[in-house]
Parts: sequence; C-alpha cells; structure tokens
Amino acid sequence: MDILTVIRDFLHDRLGVDPTTIHPETTLAELEVDSLMLVELIFECEEKFNVTFDRDTATPATIGDMMSIVEGFIATAAAKAAAQPAKQD
Repeated sequence: MDILTVIRDFLHDRLGVDPTTIHPETTLAELEVDSLMLVELIFECEEKFNVTFDRDTATPATIGDMMSIVEGFIATAAAKAAAQPAKQD
C-alpha cells in the first residue's frame, strides 16, 4: 500500500474527506486536520509502514510533506535493516 493511499483512506474514514480531493499539494489546514488528528495520522503511518517518527520531526504543512517524512523514515529503516549482519542459524 502506498503512502498517499494510506493518508487518503485515513482522512476519508476519520473526517469524511473525499479521497479524490487529497493530493500532495493539499495543505493539512485545507483538510481541517488539527494537531490531534495529525498525531493520529502519524500513528497510522507508523503502524502501516513499521516506522517510528522522531520527536523532533518537523510538522508537515501539506500531504506531500507528510509523504516525504514517511518516505524518509522508510528509507532509514531499510538502510538500518540492510546494514545489520545476517542471522546465522
């Protein structure tokens, strides 16, 4: 599942937003995503993509910002996994 789909599904389920109106350039303010809803969206992304947001992560202003943040965490997690030595049986 891609990041945009997860965000669209979440915002549709929680806020009733039409998924076709959610694009990378759409601002969170336009979608009326408040700070509590943003935290819930972050938790959703952490769960779906098995990543953990850093406490000092910048607050996204747009859907594209959110996607970039999640992509960065996915890439970091993949790099860490690749750097770990293989387990020997």
